Amino acid sequence: MTDFSELVQGYHRFRKQGWEGQRERWSELTEGQSPKVMVIACSDSRVDPAIIFDSDPGEIFVVRNVAALVPPFETTPGRHGVSAALEFAVQFLQVPEILVLGHGRCGGCEAALTAAMKNAPRGQGGFVADWIEMLDEARERIVAAHGDHGRPALRAMEQEAVRVSLANLRTFPCIIDKEASGDVRLHGAHFAIADGILYVLDEETDRFEPAA
Repeated sequence: MTDFSELVQGYHRFRKQGWEGQRERWSELTEGQSPKVMVIACSDSRVDPAIIFDSDPGEIFVVRNVAALVPPFETTPGRHGVSAALEFAVQFLQVPEILVLGHGRCGGCEAALTAAMKNAPRGQGGFVADWIEMLDEARERIVAAHGDHGRPALRAMEQEAVRVSLANLRTFPCIIDKEASGDVRLHGAHFAIADGILYVLDEETDRFEPAA
């Protein structure tokens, strides 16, 4: 698809095939949603969780942003979009599992790694720079080990971003309580665009391994 008119054409195909073919399912969904997994993913157009996981409407609750980042818990006034989505999923939908999904060739992680937008004004890269400041500490470790350019450094940054988001999730009181009770389980994963392989984080070994 290249423009809005093609989106509309896609809608008409969906209407005839996807919606008509699952009318009973769509009828059920009008009564509400009960997804079992929340997926925190990147806004990148190449990485659609519904496609990667072959899921149907209503099965996953998705929030997407630059680099699939979760900010730490805070109570200062503001428009906390990710925190609001997390609160809704965990406290109201009672979602029992949360997945942070990073991916290959992530532009947000590359910007964090290279610090290319560090001093950009808002509206010209500054909003992105402010957002990915969450990765500054991780960047120091990555640069010390791999430098600030190149595929190994970027892959390390992408995977470290998943770890940062998982750590930040664990600053939310509702996550702390529900993970301790077993009512919520956290997962991290990285989808490699080039080879189509999903790597899942084993938090005991701190390694990303191909999904079994």
